[in-house]
Amino acid sequence: MDTHGEDQNAHGGAGTETAAHAPNGVSIEADGYLLSPVTAPGAVGEAGELRFQVLDASGHPVTEYMSSHERELHTIVVRSDGDGFRHVHPVLDEASGVWSLPWTWDAAGSYRLYADFTPAGEDAEGVTLSRTVDVVGEFAPVVAEPTRRSEVDGFVVTLDGELTAGTTGELTLTVERDGRPVTELEPYLGAFGHLVALRQGDLAFLHVHPEGEEPDAGATGGPEIAFAANAPTPGRYLLYLDFQVDGQVHTAEFVVDASAAAEEAHR
Repeated sequence: MDTHGEDQNAHGGAGTETAAHAPNGVSIEADGYLLSPVTAPGAVGEAGELRFQVLDASGHPVTEYMSSHERELHTIVVRSDGDGFRHVHPVLDEASGVWSLPWTWDAAGSYRLYADFTPAGEDAEGVTLSRTVDVVGEFAPVVAEPTRRSEVDGFVVTLDGELTAGTTGELTLTVERDGRPVTELEPYLGAFGHLVALRQGDLAFLHVHPEGEEPDAGATGGPEIAFAANAPTPGRYLLYLDFQVDGQVHTAEFVVDASAAAEEAHR
C-alpha cells in the first residue's frame, strides 16, 4: 500500500478494493502486467543481487515507465511476519528491462517483494505486483502486537488517529528527538513522510496518501505528518513511516487495529 499522490491508484493505491473486493499487491499479475521470478541470494549473509523484470501482456519486458513519487519503480521487501521492511529503488537496464540492486539478507524466512510502478502511456494507472522469495534458515516469527510508539536511530515517533473499515480516517505521526519536536524533516519522495501500510494475513497494500501540498525542494517541516488512510476490512495493519533528516532516511514501525464500521458492528 502506499502513500502519497494525487492518483489514488498510483504507487500502491488500493482504492479499488472497497468497490471490487480485490486486495491490492498480493498477485504476480494485474492489469495486463506480470512480475517475473525474482533472482536473489538464497541464504542469510550471502552477497548478491536482487533482480526481476516487469512483463507486458505479450511477455515482453517493460522498459518505459512514468515517474511516481520521484521514482519510476518502488520496491518494497518485507518478511511474512512484517519484520525486515525495506523500501528501495533498483536500477533499470533499459536494454533488458531488468531491475536490479545489490542485496544481502539479514534473516531467514519467506519474504514478499512488491514492484510498484506506473507504466508509460496516456491515462496509465499505477500497478502493484508481488512475489514471494524464500531465504533458507531457521527463524523465530515476530508477533505483531499493537504499538503506536516507535524508537529509531534516536528519534521517537508517535501515531495518533484511528483506522475504521470502509472509511477514510486521518493518521498523524509526530517526530521527536531528545524530547523536542523535530522541525527539520526534509522532503522524501515528494512529501515530508512516506507511509506504507500492509494488512496482516495477506500483506495487501492499503490506500494511504499525505495531507497537504507537496513541499518545495529545500523546504523543511514537522514535527507532525498527516495521512489519509482507508482500511478495507477490520483487522490488524502493519505501518511503516519513512522520513528524512540531514539526508538520512529512517523507518518507524507501528501496528494498528482497524475496527468495524459502526453500522456493521451492530448487525
